[in-house]
Amino acid sequence: MKKNSTKITAFILIATFICGCNAVKRVPDGKNLLVKNTILVNGKATNDEIASNQMYQKPNGTLLGYRLRLNLYNLANLNPDSTYQAKFKNHPGLYERQAKILSAKQVDRLGQSFLYKGIHEFLRNTGEPPVVIDTAKTKKSLLRLKFYYFNNGYFNVATDYSIDSVARKKAKINYLITTGPAYTLDTIKTNIKTPALDSLYRTNNEPSFLKSGKQYKTADFEDEKNRLTTYFRNHGAYFFQPTYVTFDIDTIGKKNKADVTLIVNNNNIQERDSSRTEPFKLYKISDVNIYTDYSAANAKTKITDSTTYNNFNLYSHKKLKYKPRAITDAVFINKGGVFSDTRTTLSSRYLNNLKIFNYPSIQYEVDKRDSTAQSLIANVYLTPRKKYSFGASLDVTHSNIQDFGIGASISETIRNVFNRAETLEISARLNVGSSKDMANPNDNFFNVSEYGLDLKLNFPRILLPFGTEKIIPKRMIPSTSIAAGFSKQRNIGLDKENFTGGIAYNWSPKRNNTAKLELLNAQFVRNLNPSNYFRVYTSSYNELNNIAGTYNTVPGNVDNDGNLTIPDGANNFTKEVLADQTVLRPGDTEYKDVQSIEERRIRLTENDFILATSYTFTKTTKKDLADNTFYQFKTKIESAGTLLSAISSIAKLPENSRGNYEIFNLEYSEYIKTEFDYIKHWDFGKEKVLAVRSFFGIAIPFGNSDYIPFSRSYYSGGSNDNRAWQPYSLGPGSTNAANDFNEANMKIALSAEFRFKVFGDVKGAIFADAGNIWNVLDNVIDEKAKFNNVNDLAEIALGSGFGLRYDLSFFVIRLDLGFKTYNPAHEKGDRWFKEYNFGHSVLNFGINYPF
Repeated sequence: MKKNSTKITAFILIATFICGCNAVKRVPDGKNLLVKNTILVNGKATNDEIASNQMYQKPNGTLLGYRLRLNLYNLANLNPDSTYQAKFKNHPGLYERQAKILSAKQVDRLGQSFLYKGIHEFLRNTGEPPVVIDTAKTKKSLLRLKFYYFNNGYFNVATDYSIDSVARKKAKINYLITTGPAYTLDTIKTNIKTPALDSLYRTNNEPSFLKSGKQYKTADFEDEKNRLTTYFRNHGAYFFQPTYVTFDIDTIGKKNKADVTLIVNNNNIQERDSSRTEPFKLYKISDVNIYTDYSAANAKTKITDSTTYNNFNLYSHKKLKYKPRAITDAVFINKGGVFSDTRTTLSSRYLNNLKIFNYPSIQYEVDKRDSTAQSLIANVYLTPRKKYSFGASLDVTHSNIQDFGIGASISETIRNVFNRAETLEISARLNVGSSKDMANPNDNFFNVSEYGLDLKLNFPRILLPFGTEKIIPKRMIPSTSIAAGFSKQRNIGLDKENFTGGIAYNWSPKRNNTAKLELLNAQFVRNLNPSNYFRVYTSSYNELNNIAGTYNTVPGNVDNDGNLTIPDGANNFTKEVLADQTVLRPGDTEYKDVQSIEERRIRLTENDFILATSYTFTKTTKKDLADNTFYQFKTKIESAGTLLSAISSIAKLPENSRGNYEIFNLEYSEYIKTEFDYIKHWDFGKEKVLAVRSFFGIAIPFGNSDYIPFSRSYYSGGSNDNRAWQPYSLGPGSTNAANDFNEANMKIALSAEFRFKVFGDVKGAIFADAGNIWNVLDNVIDEKAKFNNVNDLAEIALGSGFGLRYDLSFFVIRLDLGFKTYNPAHEKGDRWFKEYNFGHSVLNFGINYPF
């Protein structure tokens, strides 16, 4: 029965697509479906994306060569209401018979149901009507192509088109372009009528977009116009606009060359019914007025409080609530300085970054007190946000630990806490969830819980006892954040309490560069239930239990079924093996396995104290969210425990029995860690994007530590990593993920993803992910988990697959199906494509793109 139902389903699907495969079903007689546009430039086909975008008509979209949306549209009944009514006209008495069984009202409603109408509306809206060749639109496309090539220097371009039939009611259009020779720029002259601007132009060291010998391109002239406008306005020309820049292009008597004269006209001033021209003036700032509590309601009310600080005038309609420096540090417009658009923009960014005002308004007016009329008054209007703001959220979550979770959080933001534009954020969170990976003897669905409290105080300046203006000037928008937090997990593995705190400095050296120095980052992790270890990490327990089945000699270590009891039996057997109280000896494989299990148990059950300092630098060329041609580079270096070791050594503090220093009776972690992350995107047009990512990270323990804390180690696998493996299920090395949560202290990751449009807001992707984790220079003894030399790069795993994304504008829902292409856990010669099937595939759910 199961086989028959499968065959019937397959037959219906095949029949449906065969019926819909008549692509010209809705193409009128005498018309043709457009199947291809070809642009032939001087007889050769071109793939110029910009040229292709000049078309008014493009063929119906395809998915892997199949016109899916067109055929969906052809499946739709465009007039389902008429079809439903015709059924009753063609079968007299049918309406009355159905009305007796149902009712007249229900019969009428049936015609509006999904079965009769809704499915056809869905097919029509999801599908795409056939693109029928329209010669009027073809001629308009040809005209746009002519302008496109003309604007690229082909002044003698000739155009034509032909339509070739390729099948019944199907045709392609050939756009025939004969460019002729391209014109290049010859001599370049200037005619700048304002002497002050002419002087600025000649002292400008910025390279021009117009150079002798360069091919003529209209875009270069626009870029040059904008470049000059920006330069002049940044040097005092307040009234200057791009329209004052024109170009005289002379090709008379020239063979494929053009002389260019750059013309900058004088200022055109409109005065009622007349206009006049005069040279542009370069303006200076005579006053900077800052209105700290401006609103439309109080715009005309009296100023009651004011002060002057560092040549800034601060006004308030009520009592001034801010320390003057907190505001003036964010304003880069200086009294006596030259007017500059850049300084205006920088002031707006900094003031907005304070997060205590709505987006500021900065306006200029000519100072009537100046008889030369070359001074401006800058008025900065600031509208305060509410001092207190409350927020709440409810989220459904999925993570590496939780299969399903429900989280709620509340937050309170207090602005201008100490009257110096500080913000204090207080937040609390609660999460309950379900995890099949944790010890859950009662098989409860909600077996995970976590709650926490966080405090963050932000200062819009570098908070240090000495000045930092020469190192980090205020144009870099510096800030300081002091944070503290507490969280408690219950029924999550060993159960944990996590205390965090630190102070960090942030600044932007350039517009698209950011830097962060965490001067102190403290974390204390306390395991509340370490005796639960072997119930959580069942792989370790099973391996130890198997060894005990052969070598255990103490009856008290096992239960009635012969299994090690938890925790006493497992711990006692481990001690007996390592104390040579069994027949196992250090050279035996099983002895090493027990030793490795015990090392991992100690590492994961010990409490951790980490006091680290780190520096992170990020550079990106991404201009906005729509930019798909950019790169991003991020590097981080972190040092932990070095300061504590230096203090302990200088103070000659005593060492414990292991030769390590302690703080609060706890060995603190000491390591050095560095990471490099590089992302690059290429936009090929038509919503086709190639994205690649490379990552390398290593953390080396030394001094007071011989391993890296679990919270600072690396793992591989998951929706944002190697998508053919589950999180923590890849590596280390070629160990075949022997543990429940596999982690290590070195990681390499490489990913590539080709993204393309399927239809509408649905996008597709084909991806390949490579990488692994290894142990290096730590206390792990398993050779399969170690990285010893470059030969171990053969243990880099490869996963590949495909995915679908649905773009909701504010975020993207992502599904990826990954297949194990090369698995280093298998024996050499047996690693390629052995698990390349749906049975071993991994389906990942994610929010937004992985990189």
